[in-house]
Amino acid sequence: MHWSFDLSPNSTSPLALLLHADIVVQIVMAGLLIASIWTWAIIIGSAGKLSATRKQISKFESDFWKADDIDAFYKREGDSELPVAKVFAAGVTEWRRSTAGGIVDRDGVRERLATAMGSAVANETDKLADRLNILATVGSVAPFVGLFGTVWGIMTTFTAIAAQQNTSLVTVGPGIAEALFATAIGLFAAIPAVIAYNRFSHAVNKIEARLNRFADGFHATLSRQLEAKR
Repeated sequence: MHWSFDLSPNSTSPLALLLHADIVVQIVMAGLLIASIWTWAIIIGSAGKLSATRKQISKFESDFWKADDIDAFYKREGDSELPVAKVFAAGVTEWRRSTAGGIVDRDGVRERLATAMGSAVANETDKLADRLNILATVGSVAPFVGLFGTVWGIMTTFTAIAAQQNTSLVTVGPGIAEALFATAIGLFAAIPAVIAYNRFSHAVNKIEARLNRFADGFHATLSRQLEAKR
């Protein structure tokens, strides 16, 4: 498709369609363009963040299962901002609180450990998915906003036709093109948002599953230590 840079009222270039559209349609187009830019900023940021997080979790887990001393590993990694480190820190913190006294309620300790690490997993998952709701909103709303701009533009065009009493393509064409361009921008904003939302939701779910597996493994390790306590 060839897009010219002719900005005359009869031009069908995207910039001309935006500049010569009705004010309401211009507002719709501008809002959708802003939503599209915002969407791509979230897509780029989230893609890098989730990719880095997966790699860092893999390294953390590898280092953890190779460690001989949990306390020493906690001193070294306990303050990390990684999601898996937060789960690990929650388990260690609860373990120390629950086993600080002379008498240890083993069943109670196990239950509190599971609750503490489960809460940490949920909290870290929520942080990872924090901006995905924006993608979902843009993906579901943008086509309808664009359609509103299209309907408004077509109504304006028909009003102009009635006023001029001229139904030639020269009169109708630019107005119809401006109206349909609003729908095109809505789809341009919505399609990447929907695709990215589905991909990132799947990635967050996989990370959540990894955190739960780590929490289960760490819980089992602490349970074995609990059995050794007298």
